[in-house]
Amino acid sequence: MIKTLIFDVGNVLVPFDFKRGYAMMESRCPFPSAEIPQRIRATGLVPRFETGQLGAEQFVEELSRALELNLSYDEFCRLWTCIFLPHTLVPESMIVRLRERHRLLLLSNTNPIHFRMVEENYPVLRHFDERVLSYEVGAAKPSPKIYEEAVARANCRAEECFFTDDIALYVEAARNAGIDAVQFESVAQLENELRARNIKW
Repeated sequence: MIKTLIFDVGNVLVPFDFKRGYAMMESRCPFPSAEIPQRIRATGLVPRFETGQLGAEQFVEELSRALELNLSYDEFCRLWTCIFLPHTLVPESMIVRLRERHRLLLLSNTNPIHFRMVEENYPVLRHFDERVLSYEVGAAKPSPKIYEEAVARANCRAEECFFTDDIALYVEAARNAGIDAVQFESVAQLENELRARNIKW
């Protein structure tokens, strides 16, 4: 029997589009938007930021230097968080009903700038009992460590947890940790997966 439901945040609960951020950066730096993702990856800063190895101010300073961005910290944060779209993918009403019968956890690769923004702007997050965030745990999906932490906070066995994520690699890693996991495609597909497990809402 499933006792705890674990949800990814980005593109499961809250949609985002990195291209929005790249377009904004293009207007503030000398590089075209198509080149910006490669330049960001080359710095290696994002994985370090998302696992708590860099603080927010250091991250902003170093990435701004790499992209030749002349922005204040607050301006950078507004640009960095513009990727999120205003609606949610899973209705808040569904989350509320699921919480009546199950413990709810968030499990997300994220950073303090992004998470502060989604926490302030998406009320659906307030219905979750625990938040397992990569920058707080010091590990990111697909590392086994972050799934172990999620199971520890679930207050049940791994096989009594259900997890959904939009990235297949992260779903497979959850299954390797003993968690019942499926790749998120749509709300209708998620509803079918929950019904198949006799999870009511």
